Order: sequence, then structure tokens, then C-alpha cells
Amino acid sequence: MWFMHQTVEWTTPRDQWEEWNAEFHFTVDVASTHENALCEKHYTIEEDGLTQDWSGEVVWANPPYGPPLAKWVEKAHNEMKLGAVIVMLIPARTDTRWWQKYISGDPSVEVKFLAGRLKFGNSKNSAPFPSALVIFRRLEAS
Repeated sequence: MWFMHQTVEWTTPRDQWEEWNAEFHFTVDVASTHENALCEKHYTIEEDGLTQDWSGEVVWANPPYGPPLAKWVEKAHNEMKLGAVIVMLIPARTDTRWWQKYISGDPSVEVKFLAGRLKFGNSKNSAPFPSALVIFRRLEAS
């Protein structure tokens, strides 16, 4: 298939991340390698960000885009309830069950659909899918 990719890992576009970091001031990158980590505190596949405690953190997450993505979105939704702020760069898969369950219709979840197609890492071509920045942030009771 023309849109298949050899990996589920898509390296964050650094210039975009700098803009988002200026806004959110991330304290941990929960889905990285040692080589592409964007925060000093980070978790690699070996440390398994899905099993770590994110509470009290401002989390950057550009998780693997394959089947495990649903678990990452669920984790972000759960950690938001514990007080973490999580910003995820994910494919805009609005038709999936996980999008419908954990993102759509939740007033604590903000979605910023990104214009155009991102170029991940050192790729010469744009991604074959649209992307979204999803912010999980518990709303304060008024």
C-alpha cells in the first residue's frame, strides 16, 4: 500500500516542538529514544512511558502510531484526571473508537488540527496523514 511506513515511530518536527514547548513548558517526554528525546527527563521503550506515573508533569507525547496508540491516548486521558497536563502529537484519526471515547466531546480535551501535512524528522516527504495536537488538561471547577 502506498501509505504504509516501515515504522510506527515518527520523529517530532523540532521547529514545531519548540513553538509548543514555549507555550506549555514540558517537563517530560514520555515516548522517545535517548537520541531524539526533547526533554531532559524522558522515557524510552525500555522504561515504558505507559507504565510511568505522569502526575504533576507537563507531558510531551509523540507516541508510536500503530496499534498501541489507543493505549497511549487512554493513558493520557487517565493521567489528566490525576492532574497531569498532556500534549500529544497524533494522527487525526477521528473515526477510531479511541478518538471517540477519549477525545471527542470531552470538554477537558482540546484538539488543534494542524494545517497541511507535517514532515517528521529528516523526512523529505510529508506524512501521508493529517495530524492533531491533542491537549489533555483537567478543567477547574468553577
